[in-house]
Amino acid sequence: MEHYDLVIIGAGPSGYAAAMRAVDLKKRTLLIEKNILGGAGITNGALSSKTLWELSRDMLAFRKNLDRYHLEPPKAVWKEIQTEVQSAVKERIHLLRSHLQELQNNSKYSPYIDYVEGEASIISEHLVEVETPKERLAFETNYIIITTGSRPRYLPNIPIDEDYILTSDGIEQLDDFPESMVIVGAGVIGCEYATIFSGFGQTKVYLIDKGDSILPFEDPDVVAVIEKNLEAQGVHIHRNSSLTHMERKNDKVVYTLDFSDGHQETFEVDKALVSVGRVPNYENIWEKAVPIKMGQRGVEDNDTKTSVKNIFAVGDITADINLVNVGELEGRYAVEKIFGTPKKKLVYENISTIMFLNPEVAGVGFNEKTAQEKGLNYKVVTTDYSTIARAVAKRNTQGFIKLLVTDDDEMRILGMRVVGEQASAAIQAVALLISMNKGIEELAECVHPHPSITEGIQESVRALLGKSILKSGLLKNKVNCYCYDCEKQERVMI
Repeated sequence: MEHYDLVIIGAGPSGYAAAMRAVDLKKRTLLIEKNILGGAGITNGALSSKTLWELSRDMLAFRKNLDRYHLEPPKAVWKEIQTEVQSAVKERIHLLRSHLQELQNNSKYSPYIDYVEGEASIISEHLVEVETPKERLAFETNYIIITTGSRPRYLPNIPIDEDYILTSDGIEQLDDFPESMVIVGAGVIGCEYATIFSGFGQTKVYLIDKGDSILPFEDPDVVAVIEKNLEAQGVHIHRNSSLTHMERKNDKVVYTLDFSDGHQETFEVDKALVSVGRVPNYENIWEKAVPIKMGQRGVEDNDTKTSVKNIFAVGDITADINLVNVGELEGRYAVEKIFGTPKKKLVYENISTIMFLNPEVAGVGFNEKTAQEKGLNYKVVTTDYSTIARAVAKRNTQGFIKLLVTDDDEMRILGMRVVGEQASAAIQAVALLISMNKGIEELAECVHPHPSITEGIQESVRALLGKSILKSGLLKNKVNCYCYDCEKQERVMI
């Protein structure tokens, strides 16, 4: 029986990153994957959906530009869009597979990495079996990392068939653009798909929202921009509604909503997309003799360690943040923790995020809602995109930068949101300062390229320091600074 220092179950973003870090440390590692190399980070997930978003955004911009010159835009062809997405997925899988093969053919790395395709089962704390199409294999190991990812959540009252009523696993397998589609769930993924399909301009999109606004975890000013653009693209938001019934009927999807004002309505569309979160893949991975504790949201882990001392869990299978970059971070960290001492503690406060909406929304750290829930006093500056030369040059000034700092002399950065073109390019410097628990002076003195979106961050910082070019409050809704008093629950302009 072969023996390994580490067995990693799951070759998605978390597992692959963990394996490569183990190779760095010269640990004999076995990487196991049941389905497709790269996991949902590539297939029916981050890469595929973001490729769809990029193509949709291009089409929306193309239509707007042609409209400017009074030209009739062509229609997107779904099969061509589908082929492009599939090509992106295949490219990434090929890259990872080629990389693995090169590692195994290279004498420097080959002693430290093996890859097996099959279904793994943890028999005991140091024994893993793998069922392949041809045989059942057994491996001894010192340590195990479980990184088996997640899948779309199903609701018991919705008959999902991945044909008419779909999840993100089936949405990319459509035969053509549906004329109409309802999306159940107004969180990040639901809003992203609403943005995608409305952007192509061939689907009437309906979005079911339990509350009175989408993206309930975000600040109202962020939500207002996204809602405005969705509705401008023809998306109908069913606000304050609860789905009571959905079924496939005569090659259509019929659904009934109860509204908070007491009335009920029934609607008919071509397709439905259910986007109500994801659940961890943990079934049949370990035997009852392996006492791994489970919580409501996944494997219970403490700093990536499970309740079994030599078994670790990272990525979507845990209750932590379900993002590709977080999973990769956890995977590398777990390996460093197993075989040594990580140089830095695993923290989530400086994790950067992007919501692929219209426009894109990038964030790091706290927003105002979070800061208020934590009972913090803070200072805020908002800088409108219309004050940023690069946004003016791009002829797209919709959006803003919002920066939160502590309400004291140190003005340590609490968080930032950027709504607008190239939002993600403007976030990393702030994420680094948050991780260093630093204030804003460093940002004020950076010399940014001109013209660039990041100049807006510099001007925001200068406004908080009282030395901005455009003074706070003088130009309506352009540059505004204010303090929030948590005890009084009020804002005071500064």
